[in-house]
Order: sequence, then C-alpha cells, then structure tokens
Amino acid sequence: MAKGKEGNANDSRFFTTQKKGEMHELRMELHATEKQVKVDAVKKVIASMTVGKDVSMLFTDVLNCVQTGNIELKKLVYLYLINYAKTQPELTLLAVNTFVKDSNDANPLIRALAVRTMGCIRVDRITEYLCEPLSRALRDEDPYVRKTAAVCVAKLYDIAPDLVAERGFLETLHDLISDSNPSVVANAVAALSEIAEASGKDVMKISAAVLQKLLAALNECTEWGQVFILDSLAKYTPADGREAEGIIERVTPRLQHANSAVVMSAVKVILSYMELMGSSNSDAIRALTRKLAPPLVTLLNSEPEIQYVALRNINLIVQKRPHILENEIKVFFCKYNDPIYVKMEKLEIIIKLVSEKNIDQVLLELKEYATEVDVDFVRKSVSAIGRCAVKLERAAERCIGVLLELIQTKVNYVVQESVIVIKDIFRRYPNRYESIIATLCDNLDTLDEPLAKASMIWIIGEYAERIDNADELLDTFLETFEEEDAAVQLQLLTATVKCFLKNPEDTQDMVQRVLDLATEESDNPDLRDRGFIYWRLLSTDPEAAKMVVLGDKPVIEDDTFRLDPSLLNILIGQIATLSSVYHKPPEAFVVRRGAGITGGLEDDDDDEDDDYEEGDGDLLDIGGMGISDGGAAMYEPKAPMTKVVGPEKSNGIEVYAGFRQVNGSIRLEMDLSNIASPADIQALAIQLNKNSFGLSPASQQIICNPPIKVGSSGKASVELVVTPTMLAPLPSGQPAPPQVQVAIKNMQTGTVFYFAVNFNLEALFSAEGTMERSAFIETWKSIDDRNELYATLERLPPESLDIDSVINKFKANNVFFIARRPVPNAEGQEVVYFSMRTVTNMEFLAELTFKHGVNACKICLKTESAAYGALAKLALESLLRN
Repeated sequence: MAKGKEGNANDSRFFTTQKKGEMHELRMELHATEKQVKVDAVKKVIASMTVGKDVSMLFTDVLNCVQTGNIELKKLVYLYLINYAKTQPELTLLAVNTFVKDSNDANPLIRALAVRTMGCIRVDRITEYLCEPLSRALRDEDPYVRKTAAVCVAKLYDIAPDLVAERGFLETLHDLISDSNPSVVANAVAALSEIAEASGKDVMKISAAVLQKLLAALNECTEWGQVFILDSLAKYTPADGREAEGIIERVTPRLQHANSAVVMSAVKVILSYMELMGSSNSDAIRALTRKLAPPLVTLLNSEPEIQYVALRNINLIVQKRPHILENEIKVFFCKYNDPIYVKMEKLEIIIKLVSEKNIDQVLLELKEYATEVDVDFVRKSVSAIGRCAVKLERAAERCIGVLLELIQTKVNYVVQESVIVIKDIFRRYPNRYESIIATLCDNLDTLDEPLAKASMIWIIGEYAERIDNADELLDTFLETFEEEDAAVQLQLLTATVKCFLKNPEDTQDMVQRVLDLATEESDNPDLRDRGFIYWRLLSTDPEAAKMVVLGDKPVIEDDTFRLDPSLLNILIGQIATLSSVYHKPPEAFVVRRGAGITGGLEDDDDDEDDDYEEGDGDLLDIGGMGISDGGAAMYEPKAPMTKVVGPEKSNGIEVYAGFRQVNGSIRLEMDLSNIASPADIQALAIQLNKNSFGLSPASQQIICNPPIKVGSSGKASVELVVTPTMLAPLPSGQPAPPQVQVAIKNMQTGTVFYFAVNFNLEALFSAEGTMERSAFIETWKSIDDRNELYATLERLPPESLDIDSVINKFKANNVFFIARRPVPNAEGQEVVYFSMRTVTNMEFLAELTFKHGVNACKICLKTESAAYGALAKLALESLLRN
C-alpha cells in the first residue's frame, strides 16, 4: 500500500518508458485483486494512450475494471472507454449495463459521471440506451446531476437530433430554465443555445416568465453560466423600450464583473437594447453611455492578449457609438512596453476618437511615436497624422506642420510615409497647402519605395504649373523608367502627359520618350494600354485630352468609419465572439469549419468512413450510377465567345473569340464573319503579346478552307502552347491580368488589326490535376488562410444544383472530385471538394457548399499561386453558371 500512496503523490512516473512485454504485464495487473494495483495499471494504460500508444488490445481487460465502487478507478475506465468506443463499438455495448446501473447509484457524482460518459461516447447503438438514464437524470433530485444531464442533451442532439425531439428532451430543458439552482439554469440555457445554433431554429423561445427566471439566475450562477445567459438575452428582442430598459437595469451590475467575458457579454446586451430604446429615452441612453465607459477602460489593464481582443471589440463599439469613449482617448495612448499588435489597434481607435477638442494632444503623442524604433509602428503613426488631417479640416494645417517637422528629421522611412500621406491631404484639400511642395521636392533623393515615388510623382504632375522645374524633376525619374515598379511607371506616364498639357513647348520630347517607353518597350499590358490611350488622345484631340487628364478629381473622403452599417450591426450583435475579433460575419469563417476540411476530411475516429464518397473509389459505382467518363463526356468544354473586333477596325471582318481545351490542347477559337472585306478571307497570320499565362501560337499561319466570302462566316482554331519566354512579369502584389493581346494580319489585304480577349483559366487546367485525399488535406492545411478566396453564387441553373451533374461537368473541364460529405448539424447541407492543376503546375483547391432547396452555392478556394486565385475562382463560377 505504501507503493500505492507514493503513486498518488507522483503520477508522472506512469509516463516513463515501459520495457518490452509491457502489455502482458499490464493485463496481469488489470486482473489483480488488490485495488491499488488495478488503479495504477489503468493509470499506466491511460498514460500510454495519452502519449499516442495503441492500447486498444486491452479494451476487454480495462472494461472489466468498471465494476467497482472506487470513483477514481471508474473515472479512469470511463475515460478509456470514451477514447476507444469508436473503434470497438461492439465491445462498448458490454459496458451499457454498468452505465445504466451507475445512473441509479446512490452517489450523485457516479450518477452524473455515468450520464456524462454515455453522452461522450458517440456511437449510435449506445444512444438508444442513453435515453432512459438521461430522462431520469434530468429530473434527478441532485442539481449536480441535473446540470450534467442538461449538457448531455446537447451532445445527444449532435448525434441523434430526432431522438431528442421524440423523447421530449427539449421540453425538459425548457423546464430546467425554471430550476431553483442557478447552475442548472445556466447549463440548460447553454444546451438550448448550442441546439439552436446547430439546428438553425429558435428553440430557446424566451417568454416573459422565462425572462424573469434568467435574470434571477444571472446574479447567482457561475461566471461562465452568466456568459451563456447574457448571450441568450442578446438574441432576445424586447417588446418595447420599457422592457429593454428594465432588462438593461438588471444586466448593468455585470459590467463590474472581474471576468472580461462577462463584461463584454453585458456590453453586447446593453448595446443591442439601446437601439430599441429609441430617441425618446435620450436621458437614459446618455446615462448608459456614461456607465459603459469605465468597464471598457478597465479591460485595457489586463494581459496583452485580452487587451487585443478588447480593442478589436472597442473598435466596433466606437464606430457604432463614438460618444461612449469620446472623453477617454488618453487610455488608448500607447505604452512603451505594449506589444506591437496592441499598439496598432490603439492607433486605429485613436484615429476614430480624435476630434477638434483633443487633436493637439493626439498630435503630440503621434509625433512622439514617430521617433520610436519599430519601423511598422512609426509608419502607422505617420499615416495616422495624415488620416487626422483628412478627418478634421480645421486641424489639417497643424497636422501638415507636424509632418513637415518629421520630414526635417531626414529619417528615410519617415520621409517616405510623410510624402504618401501628404498626397492624400492634397487630394482632400486641393489648392490649399501647395506651399509645402518645395520642401517635398528637396527630399526627392531619399525616395526609394514604389508607393512614395508614385505619390511624389503624382504631386509633381498635379501641380506642374506651380513647380518651375517640374519637367527636370520628372526627367530624373525617367532615367530609371524601365527598372521602376509598375505603379511608379503608371504615375510617371500620367504625370508626364499632365506636364505636357500644361507646358507643351518644353516637354514635347519628354512626353514622346515616355510614350515610346510605355508602348514599345514595356511588357505591362496596363501601361501599354494607358500609353496608347494617351497617344491617341494627344494626336487626335488635345482638348479632349485636357478634359480627361486634367479634369477635376473627386475629393477623397475620410474612411475612419469604414465598416458598412449593416455589417456593423451584425458584428455588434456578435461582440465577445470571434466575429468581433476578425470583423467578419460568422458565416465568412464558421461555415467552412463546420463543413470541416480539418474536422471533415481528416482520418480521425470521430467520423464514420462511409460519410465519404471518394473520387477514386467505387462507392459511387453502385448499379452503374457512378462517376464515369461517360458522364463527363456529356459536358464538352466550350469556349466562351465574345466579340473582340468589329468590321470598322479590321477592314470589314468581324471576330468573336474565346479559349477552350480540347483533348489536352489549348485552343483559341475564332468565329470570323466577312462583312465587307475587299477580298475573300483565305489566310491569316497571328501573333500573341507576352501574357500572364505564357501562351503563344504553335503555328502563326491560319488557313481558312474553304475561303470566307463576303456575307458568309467561318471558324478558325489556333493551337496554343505554353512558352516560358512568353510569360509577362506580373504587377507586384496585384492579381494576374486575364487579357491576352492578339495581332492578326489578313494576308490577302495586308490589313493588321489588334484585339484583347480575356483568358478563362479552365482552358489551362491539366488532365493530371487529381490528388490523393491525404495529399489534398496536407496541401489545404499548409496554405495560409490569407490565400483564401470566397464567393456566393445565386440563381444558378438547375443542373448546377445537382452535385453529381456538377462533378461530371467539372471533370470534363479537368476539375477533379476529391470527396463529398454532409455538413454536421446542418440539415440538407453538403460540401464537395475539388482539385485543379494547371499545365504550368499551379495548384488550386476548392470547397463548394450546397444546401438542399436553396438556389445558391458557396465557394472557398485556396492556392499558393495568389496572383491567379481570382481567375481560378472565376473559372469555377463560369462553369457553374453556364
């Protein structure tokens, strides 16, 4: 027995490495007559299970230990059963009699333990035996058993929702809301809330009587119980302003609670109900506004992680009701030891709370931050000064004064960020503060970042008539035109044209040089297009060019309160949840998790294997109804044709063009109509410009056989190949441009015409794009969530709502089916997973969510090739719509 006592004091010894033959020894110890030896043996089994060893072969031996009055041993055995019940469902049934017997035990702890364990064993055949003990436990005399049983109802609903409804457990949970014990009430509310979330139905049904019970329990239950009750109250809609005011009065004391979750839930209830109180209760609303400020301020004295969550929530609150914290701006000033993520959030809130009363104080603070050592924080602080200027017209001059002082420090990144924000100030207040341009021009040499250069060039171009040497300044940038970032090149082109329109005599050579560089030397299609537009405008109608290039620009607006009001209202109702931290509605990130790429596709023990229908298995081939090449053959890929050239631009030829893939060959399909060509169309020559996909024609000659006479039409199909040398460099941080620029020469007439046609990425998908399920899971997990794209498609054609039809259609376009499964706890909802790979080896993974009876589909797409993600999503949308 001394050995047993020593074991109780130090259970870590059970995790030490066991010697060979340990399973046999453990089996012998599990059958020992001495109680402590048996307890130690089960502890060793649990320790092995915890570190990942497979001890399922001891299932029967451990199960025999359940017949004991020792509560410690019983807990250990139950823990083992929960872990291995899924893999040993038949053997688990042997323990049912023990569960049922324990649910009638004299000890309430054992009764509760039995019910809790039966609820945690997610095996269908166990649930039918669970109902009777659960029904008794819900009416047990001991509150501990009742509160455990309440949570068990929610677990049972997760496994068998119909069973919960049949046995009347929902009604029993409603009765428990009127229980005399506040912990039971809280657990009943938590269970009903979970069931409501899973079913999408309002099972809570708060009546006037229930409301009073909840408010009474609020003062007595545990802190997490209070959170559950407050969250339920937040979803309740009071009958009128008076009822809302009464509930707020009962909830307000929770604002002084030590637990930050309780405080935030109370704030959520009060903010939600303040909307219902209306403008007639302005005095009461003012009083509440004063009461809400202190608890929110107190949260900022917590740990940094809690501070961050609180700040993200406060960000929403000040957008909804800025008056709550208008006098508390000082508490958001950054401390020297704040983590960077807290400092960044504080800056956002400072900008939202800044006003003419406190601007001087804020500017002093921001100026101090601009001398810190953290570059990102300094940049954000300088940017904040500019945003204050844009927000407060009367304070703009003071803000500019501070920015000029910062420019004098000659610190590289400070100067560059200052130039960027001054450009925004000029756009907000045109023709007011141009006197500072000379100071900016003195710092041209320090600019080396694309955004700062682009901002400075915009200023020079916009105010060229006020800068004596504007052409010389632009000329310094032109020396490195070809090496500059795309954003800088675009601004240089526009600024030079502006300079020419304002001072044509001195800048004619310069504008000619820039237009030549943009149209002949550049591979960037955006730059070339803009160059051609300017060239044509300047050569045909200089007055029109002035109207276009020098026209009045719209004044930029203050974007401080930038959340859409409807989204803001949704997020206010989600305060103290992840939504309020992400600033996204729940469906933007919860639906996918519910559908479960990690919980749904993983090889875990929580899901039956037959939940899946795998793309490369035989599960769908029952009775010849499976996915086969015959089904996919019904959907031959078609090129989406668009008109690209009219007869007026091509000497009488009209052209429709589009891309598709045929038997692994990428093709440019063209419909040619001879409207009024001087000769029959017999032969054409084709050339492609560099493009985002590296496409070029396999042969530059197109033979029209038979020739296309005037008034008739014909088709031409050009085989394309992928050539690395034809790949255009992508704009930094921008999505890949979809346009492919084409030049056609009519060999009979010598006419050359040009057009651009958007490439549909499905034409680039490879027939080798399928993946193993395990590889799909690993790839999905490895891709950063920032590389996710979402879309919701509505009003789809009927065949795009039938998952089997979608799988066939996608397969015909080399979009390969991986798996499909129903969404847990969402009736009628199903998720399908697909993979795609381009011939250039870019991979795209997609999750499509369908719901029975709803004409819509949600798309979630992940890829490491972020620049092409939008085009892949567009390809899926196009396939679903057509």
